[in-house]
Amino acid sequence: MKKSVYTMCGMCTVRCPIRVESENNKVTWIEGNPHLLNGALCARGTAGIALTKDQQRPQQPLIRQGERGEGKWRTASWDEALDYVADKLKGIREKYGAESIVVSSRGGPWQDMYKTFCHAIGSPNYTNHDDTCGRNTHHASLSINGVGRKGFQYDIKNSRHLVLFGRNTFDSLRIPENRQVLDMLDNGGRLTYVDVRQTKTSNKATRFFLVRPGTDYALCLGILHQIIKEGAYDNDFVSQWVSGFSELSDFVEQYTPAWAAKECGVEEGAIKDFVREINDDRPSIIFHPGWMLTRYRDSFYASRAIHTINALMGSIEQKGGLLIPRGPGDCGKKGPRALDCPKPDIERADGVGKKYTHFDKGPGLAHLNFEAMKTGSPYPVKAWVAMRHDLFTQMPDPEAQKALLNNCELLVSIDVHYSEYGWFSDVILPHATFLERDNHIVVQKGAKPRLARRKKAIDPIFDTKPSWEIFKQLATRMGVDEYFPYNSIEELWDWQLEPTGYTIEDFDEKGFISLTDTPIPPEPDNLEGKFKTPSGKIEIVSEKLTKAGLESLKPYESPEAPPEGKYRLVFGRCGLHTHSHTQNNPLLNEMMPYNYVSINTAEAAKLGIKNGDWVNMTGADGYTGTVPAHVTDFIHPEAVFTVHGFGRQVPKQTRTYNKGVSDQRLMSGLLDKMDEAGGGLNLCESFVSISRGEKPPEA
Repeated sequence: MKKSVYTMCGMCTVRCPIRVESENNKVTWIEGNPHLLNGALCARGTAGIALTKDQQRPQQPLIRQGERGEGKWRTASWDEALDYVADKLKGIREKYGAESIVVSSRGGPWQDMYKTFCHAIGSPNYTNHDDTCGRNTHHASLSINGVGRKGFQYDIKNSRHLVLFGRNTFDSLRIPENRQVLDMLDNGGRLTYVDVRQTKTSNKATRFFLVRPGTDYALCLGILHQIIKEGAYDNDFVSQWVSGFSELSDFVEQYTPAWAAKECGVEEGAIKDFVREINDDRPSIIFHPGWMLTRYRDSFYASRAIHTINALMGSIEQKGGLLIPRGPGDCGKKGPRALDCPKPDIERADGVGKKYTHFDKGPGLAHLNFEAMKTGSPYPVKAWVAMRHDLFTQMPDPEAQKALLNNCELLVSIDVHYSEYGWFSDVILPHATFLERDNHIVVQKGAKPRLARRKKAIDPIFDTKPSWEIFKQLATRMGVDEYFPYNSIEELWDWQLEPTGYTIEDFDEKGFISLTDTPIPPEPDNLEGKFKTPSGKIEIVSEKLTKAGLESLKPYESPEAPPEGKYRLVFGRCGLHTHSHTQNNPLLNEMMPYNYVSINTAEAAKLGIKNGDWVNMTGADGYTGTVPAHVTDFIHPEAVFTVHGFGRQVPKQTRTYNKGVSDQRLMSGLLDKMDEAGGGLNLCESFVSISRGEKPPEA
């Protein structure tokens, strides 16, 4: 039987709207939702078909038999596996208290379900992956704007100038955002890109600053100096909505464009020309404050400086600038119900909210839970339930993580794939692929807010389940199913939609429900109460940071140069793979089975390395991975770059087992190296050596 379904992609965290065709329970076609994306979709999205057929993913619940990580499992029924997990959790709760349980997820629009489960069983310790992604940016925005990183959206299509610091958007492949950038460029807009290497995004840029690694903050300070010197800012906006401008002016006086040019390795004239450009282009200008900005010791302050520049441009609530996201209430509509349970009034294991008063409690900081495992303070952590969250590829130094996680009595992985963490865990509960599962309804905010849902295109091929069913059944076994008021996805949808006046059938025509026919226009004269800081203004000098004993305007410290014979390791994305989720996908692996190392041409010549040679990358603890070399003029000589997610250690994943280099294994000693002000880990603060190697036999 043929059918067509509107749903959401799940091959990366963008979750593009898609249309899927199937016949006889097999997916035959995937394309971008024609009502929103005109059919556009990336390679990863189309490879979802291969994911459903992949025999090298968990096909039924598994319970560990041998030692952790040994790879000895026995299959179990769902009832047995769920009983096993629930009984273990109840025993741990009784012995150590519910607070000894951590529940984590990859994040995303459905995390209210996982958070509700965590709080319902009595633990405050819900967390996610954000300590290695956007937490520095989030806390920077909170400290200056009073709202988190999702408190603004970006009107890129109508912008006259988009400025990106290391945000390689054309490899991250957020299709809706990419289309906006291309439209902006077609309309005569400018794109400025800052990075330590050339990327697909820099290839589209009208201006490219190739900077020394670790000097983003220095470039921002030089730009701020020149903006203030030339009066290239919106004086009316600053006078009305910004506090601390005089302190900023005094602070950046020493950071001249000449100083910044020398520190970053760029031209002084280019900085001055750039400031003249943004003065011409404001207020329709966007300095993107960063997405994944957990790189250097001062990344929080770099992001804070970027937020400051946006404020000086007066671009908030301006066409082509930063917009405050609109939701159902802005359309005179009621939003859908969300799952919720009051958070237990117990100190978090990671210390966020008590020891670290300047951090947003929210999902806290995942890596700080390891300290509680080590010391038992403020209490021991004895169980970790990870929902689509691979700790060992998300955070640095997996060997150090394993040593600490061995203090836990239960490790559970709920995932579509065999994750590195899952292979080390005690129980694997196999999650249905995005094409085989429904999800609950979510609000997608924006100038045209809408309701969206994921609807399965086919039934699960293997003995896997969707998250709504897994958490409902665990909640029932834990005695907290009153917080999960449904027995089927249809009941959940109906419960969610009841206040809205819509029905589930209203999604069928386009896959979403638009809450307004026309975009809600910017309101630059309606900013009262929008900045949730103590002063109600954009705070260049933050009261919150000051109370925590932290600087708002931190003097710049030059990054450490690599020791002789070593290079600073930087990592990132490519258009074919999503973090560590897709390397074993049959189609995507065929297109890119290995990662590589980019190295500067002159440095490669010193080492006798030519483009395409196989080389060894070795970390401080001796771990070595072998990859092909990409020799290029367009990477800073202090840096080498590799794509994240390779060097996998799960034998079941035969296509990618032991292939390439694992960047997180090269980051030994970085598990507790945190930006004290922002909370993000410093993932680009390790040095590696490069030497000629031999082509692996299987390559």
